Amino acid sequence: MTQTSSVTAHTLDVPGAHLYYEVRGSGPLIAMVGAPMNAAAFAPAADLLATDHTVLTMDPRGHQSSVLDDPEQDSTPELRADDLARILTHLDAGPAVVLGSSGGAVTTLALVQAHPELVSTAIAHEPPLNLLLDNRDELRIQTTDLVATYAGGDRIGAWRKFMANANIQMPEPVFQQMFGGDPAPADLASERFWYLHEIEGTGWWQPDLAALRATPVRVVAGIGATSTNQFCDHTTRALAAELGIEPTLFPGGHTGFVEDPATFVTRLREVLS
Repeated sequence: MTQTSSVTAHTLDVPGAHLYYEVRGSGPLIAMVGAPMNAAAFAPAADLLATDHTVLTMDPRGHQSSVLDDPEQDSTPELRADDLARILTHLDAGPAVVLGSSGGAVTTLALVQAHPELVSTAIAHEPPLNLLLDNRDELRIQTTDLVATYAGGDRIGAWRKFMANANIQMPEPVFQQMFGGDPAPADLASERFWYLHEIEGTGWWQPDLAALRATPVRVVAGIGATSTNQFCDHTTRALAAELGIEPTLFPGGHTGFVEDPATFVTRLREVLS
């Protein structure tokens, strides 16, 4: 049997949403979550981990196959944390290691605050936490402008502003490959939901730093080794400083688990050991 043949797909009904998730492998439970990244982005890394772990991946609410009863409902870290808590409870295989990336890292921190009993180790990989930075007023203006640009119909302009705000340098051919052309309808719907219903609630979430300092959960602040001086490098270092922990480097950049899954998983195993 190949690794990928053991993947099973499921749907769990929760208040206001129908959540799509995948389970592969066997052994201790690891959940890998993003926002807006969906289950497919984590699949190569999940396949590697599934040799000795049960691996949970999911589409976050409002994206791809996780549909909402009200498609205009905003997605908040608290709602996504509740979604993840319901899946973990349904699986009854925890407490789990939870690796959250980007908006999923914010989800993970919200889960630790609300349901520490469900988590053994929480790896917050590059959470975009605006409120931890000194230039939060400037960032608020940038976020408002970014969302308005997308809402006004200029999706390419919005992506250019997003990359500039994140201080991520990208060659033009790569940018066009990622964001140009005509996206598939499901991808376009996911993009729209993120800009109009998720990015503000995620980036401007206020972590309960006292609760995170006091939690029995091991919290890891993860940074991509090539993310130096990017926005999420600054926010993750600010989080680590607030929690009194050292940042933990992972291979690659903001999406190192996509860039080189094998190297990323090797590092993840080191961190967990």
